[in-house]
Amino acid sequence: MNQKHSGRLPDLSNKTITFIGAGNMASSLIGGLIADSYPAQRIVASDPSSTKLADLSARYGIQSAASNEEAVAQADVVVLAVKPQLLHQVVEPLTALVQKHQPLVVSIAAGVREEAIQRWLGGNISLVRTMPNTPAMIQAGATVLHAGDNVTAEQRDLAESIMRAVGLTIWVDEEASLDPVTALSGSGPAYFFLVMEAMEQAAVNMGITPESARLLTLQTALGASRMAIESSDGPSTLRQKVTSPGGTTERALSILEAGDIRTLFDKALSGAKERSIELSELLGNE
Repeated sequence: MNQKHSGRLPDLSNKTITFIGAGNMASSLIGGLIADSYPAQRIVASDPSSTKLADLSARYGIQSAASNEEAVAQADVVVLAVKPQLLHQVVEPLTALVQKHQPLVVSIAAGVREEAIQRWLGGNISLVRTMPNTPAMIQAGATVLHAGDNVTAEQRDLAESIMRAVGLTIWVDEEASLDPVTALSGSGPAYFFLVMEAMEQAAVNMGITPESARLLTLQTALGASRMAIESSDGPSTLRQKVTSPGGTTERALSILEAGDIRTLFDKALSGAKERSIELSELLGNE
């Protein structure tokens, strides 16, 4: 993996970005782009729901298209922001327009491999596949990207500028790396929610009020995350620094280790990776 670090990307604000689909992720990306001063008149959205389109237009001042075809006809980049199981039926009618105009295509449809998208759109298109996660909806996401063979350096910058509007971006050299990434960052927020849920319930069981248990759990999770982000030390070193010999933290950690927590996480992420591969095969065989 290789990460594009902080520092402004080239000015790409003369490019028209079209979003096929106006759901939560598209809305988050559009909001992030507008917050980064991307010109609203250069953003177009299409969606079967006129209510969603009206809401986005009113909130951000972007353009709305009457159809996917109209949206793609004016696009330098097309962001596929539809449910994975609907992607085939949505993109196939756009094949002729995509082949004619040759926009960059950015897919945020989880689990749909590049080979399938290329096949559905007629092949030889510039395609970037991405794996964002749900914290992107609050501009705190982690997105991993893979560029197909036809993607130019400028198109890579454009894809990155879109996804960086909602958080951190990392590129991978092999598309197959997106399966373990899905297991880690794609599904990862749920793992932390489960840990917080378990800690909160344990606190209530010990007599702490539900409201206090929730607030203390959330603030502790936030504080630990910020310490890990801002420190030059890794999690192992940070854990050792807050664990006094013979103290309460050591007792709790020894119980977690005795329960083989590391093996559980290894099995859990491996299972998620395997399921990602299975779903990709199912979706691509349509």
